[in-house]
Amino acid sequence: MRGNLKKECDLLIRNIGQLLTLAGDTPKRGEEMSNLAIVENAAVASKNGKIISVGREDKVIEEINLLKDSKKIDANHKVVIPGLIDCHTHLVFSGSREDEFYLRIEGKNYLNILKGGSGILSTVDKVRKASFENLIKNGIEVLNDMLSFGTTTVEIKSGYGLSIKDEIKILEVIKKLNEEHPIEIVSTFLGAHAFPEEYKNKEESYVNLIIEEMLPVVKEKNLAKFCDAFCGKRVFNLEQTERILDAAKNLGFKLKIHADQLGYNGGAELAAKMGATSASHLEYISDEGINMMKQKNVIAELLPGSVFFMGKTNYAPARKMINNDVPITLATNYNPGTCAIKSLPIIMTLACIYMRMSVEEVITSTTINAACALDLQYDVGSIEVGKKSDMVIWDVNNYKHIPYFLGLNLVEKVIKNGTIVFQKNKRGF
Repeated sequence: MRGNLKKECDLLIRNIGQLLTLAGDTPKRGEEMSNLAIVENAAVASKNGKIISVGREDKVIEEINLLKDSKKIDANHKVVIPGLIDCHTHLVFSGSREDEFYLRIEGKNYLNILKGGSGILSTVDKVRKASFENLIKNGIEVLNDMLSFGTTTVEIKSGYGLSIKDEIKILEVIKKLNEEHPIEIVSTFLGAHAFPEEYKNKEESYVNLIIEEMLPVVKEKNLAKFCDAFCGKRVFNLEQTERILDAAKNLGFKLKIHADQLGYNGGAELAAKMGATSASHLEYISDEGINMMKQKNVIAELLPGSVFFMGKTNYAPARKMINNDVPITLATNYNPGTCAIKSLPIIMTLACIYMRMSVEEVITSTTINAACALDLQYDVGSIEVGKKSDMVIWDVNNYKHIPYFLGLNLVEKVIKNGTIVFQKNKRGF
C-alpha cells in the first residue's frame, strides 16, 4: 500500500505473541465459545480511540502510517485480549458486611439473615445515610481495583436505596463515576432489589411505587439503560416481577432479571417470556428454562463468585447450558454481602474449576458475550476494526495461564479508548 494511502495511527501495539480477537458482534454459543480467533505474531493499530488495523504484524505495518508522535508498545511476545467486561455488579454502596460472612460460616443462611434485617437492608440503611461524595469516593476505589484486573467496561446496578430519593442518588453517582473514571459504565435500575423496612407487610404498595413513580423518574432523567428485578422467595414473586418488567419495557428500558438464585421459581422462563436481554444467577434453572432461554436468545449471566463466597456448592449448570446453545457470560456480582470479589480473572478460575468451563469459554464469557449482555457488542468485546481500542496485555506467553494462576494478577497494561490507563507497578489513573 502506498504511503499516501496509509491510515494515520496514534497507537501501535506490536510484537504480540498471541492476539485473541474474539471477532464478532453476536453472542457466541455452544462450540462457538471455543473460537478465540487467535492471531500470532500480531499487531493492533488505533486512531482516536478506535481500532484501524489488526492482524499479523507485517500486514498492519503495511496498512498504517506511524506518525512521529504516535505511541508504540512492544508486547514482547505476550498475550493481548479484549478489555474484560463485568456485566453484573452492585458496586455503589457504603459500609461493609463482614459480620454476615462469618454468620454464614457459623451456619446461618442468607434468607434468615435477610429476614433478620441484615443483608441488603443493612446496606440500604448505610447508603441512605451516605453522602453523594462518599459514594463517589468508594466507587472510584472499587473501579480502580477492577481496572487493575483488566476490566474496561462494567455494569452497575442501583438497588441499595429503595426509595425514589435514594435510588436516584445512586443512579446519579453511577452517572458521575462514568464521567470521571476510565472504565466505561452501563447503568441498571434495580429498585426491585428487596422490600424496604418501611414497606414491610405493604409489599404491593412498594411494587406500585416502583411502577408508578420510580420508573418514570429514572426514565425522564435518563439514568439507566436497563431495568432489573430480584425474582425469588421473600423478594419479588413472579407476578410482581412481571408487572415491574412490563412497565419498564413499555417505557423503553431493556430488561434483566435475577432468576432462580435461591431456589427454582420460574425466573428463567419469565426472562424468556419478557424478551429480557439476560437472566442472572440461574443456580436452580429448570430444563424448560434452559430451552426457553435458548429459543428467545436470552443470555445467561453466571456468577460463580457468589456461590463460592457464600460457601455453597450449587453452581449454575454451565455445561448443560453451553451444550444446549445458551450463550454464557461470567461476572463478579461484586457487592458487600454475597461476593466481595473484584477480580474477573478469579471468577474465570472458579468457573473453570467448579462449572467445568474451558479457558476458551471463560474468556469468551468475559469479553464478546458480556458485551452482548450490555448491548455494547458493536463497540467493545472484540479486537476488530471500528471497535473501541480496549485491550489488556497480560504478562504471559500463553493465554491458558490467565485462569491458571489463581489470585496472581497477571495484567501488565490496560488500554481503554487507545490510552494506557493502567500499568503494572505504575498505579495511577
